[in-house]
Amino acid sequence: MSSPRRVIVGTSGSPGNLSALRYAEDLARACDAALIPVHTWSPPGRDVAERRSPCMPLRRLWTDDAWQRLWEALVAAWGELPSDLPVRPMVERGDPGRVLTCIASGPGDLLVVGTGRRGTLARVSSGRVSRYCLAHAQCPVLAVPPATIAPRASRGPLRWVFWHRTLTPDRVLRDRGVASA
Repeated sequence: MSSPRRVIVGTSGSPGNLSALRYAEDLARACDAALIPVHTWSPPGRDVAERRSPCMPLRRLWTDDAWQRLWEALVAAWGELPSDLPVRPMVERGDPGRVLTCIASGPGDLLVVGTGRRGTLARVSSGRVSRYCLAHAQCPVLAVPPATIAPRASRGPLRWVFWHRTLTPDRVLRDRGVASA
């Protein structure tokens, strides 16, 4: 396989997805490729309810919410967008697996997806997007396992703390015992 020109990464904002975002950034930087984080959305009630009574203001609201979730995921992964790397975030409507495989369909593309939670019961209920991408993609797919903290942070009492904390550079330095300048 030659070096990819585009690294497309599915972005859900889940704790397990953060390692996929970070890995995709490192890979894009090493290959001198464009990084394309993609967040997908579907209206509540899926497309059937939206087709019955379409509402443009609601559609705009859902799209804006998807952009907000994408930016929050990128900030959680990197703090800010990397300035030395071409990053082109995208928000698309549709099922995540189908959207990701359609976007990553070129010969110079590489698709990076998170694998979801581990464990017997978790494999049954999660990981549908990564399995879909592995089965249907026309380009190489890299499945990144979650970080070791992700299983504990995605459920239980730590879930609320993980999603409702404000992560700033000062807090990171303070938590590591380094005084900020």
